[in-house]
Amino acid sequence: MFGYVTIDKPELKFREFDIYRAHYCGLCRELRERYGIPGQLTLTYDLTFVILLLEGLYEPKTLTGKTRCAVHPLIRQPVCKSRITEYAADMNVLLAYYKCLDDWNDEHKIMRRAYAGVLKKGAAKVKESFPEKSRMIVEYLDRLSKLEEQGSSDIDEVSGCFGHLMEEIFVFRHDIWEADLRRMSFFLGKYIYLLDAFEDAPEDQRTGSYNIFSEMYQHDDFSDEAGRMMQMMLSEACRSFERLPIIRHGGILRNILYSGVWTRYRAVLRKRKKEQEKDYV
Repeated sequence: MFGYVTIDKPELKFREFDIYRAHYCGLCRELRERYGIPGQLTLTYDLTFVILLLEGLYEPKTLTGKTRCAVHPLIRQPVCKSRITEYAADMNVLLAYYKCLDDWNDEHKIMRRAYAGVLKKGAAKVKESFPEKSRMIVEYLDRLSKLEEQGSSDIDEVSGCFGHLMEEIFVFRHDIWEADLRRMSFFLGKYIYLLDAFEDAPEDQRTGSYNIFSEMYQHDDFSDEAGRMMQMMLSEACRSFERLPIIRHGGILRNILYSGVWTRYRAVLRKRKKEQEKDYV
């Protein structure tokens, strides 16, 4: 995952931030218990969002407590876990494993190949527990890789592959909420793919690597054009989210969907503006 689906901390209430951090720490602890330190290092904000969303929808029994860790060795930190935390930890490791393999196949990053080797055993356990879900994730990743290898310029089709992949992660049960969950996660996944391409566009242009925005990057209004496209994706995701009967964690989830997901986009814009100002000096 990419860490794009996170909170806008200044706009979050103190109590809501404590809840968010407790779930983030709960996922971290669950990864450590199930997959050791290598699994713990795969921790991302994106799966914390999945936990909060699914807990808000299904309201499972949660366990709370406090624990110490390497990051906070002196002060015990609050943690919150549920059955959904276990599920998210499994998906986190599976995605991290395939992301490492993808980095190796695309850019031959030796460290990523080595890390994939470390995660292989854990990923195999997840695939055994979720065979159909794992099969679909691999299928969409393969389709995405083929489109990228072909240099496809079809933004909708390419980003849609990642959108479909995200559907498999978000669908925890096959029930009456599945359709809205799939639609929400599909467009959120497309947004994530586009934002990653938007951030990588200058470097990919320099190295000649594939990027869905290669042609659009030449336009003077590239940032605005890409921003409008991403806004359309998030609008559809939010529309489906609002159809779900979520009360628990509602404030945190809306903070993420309506503001937090734009944090990286704004950071990229600020960085590029500073670089342009340096060029003028």
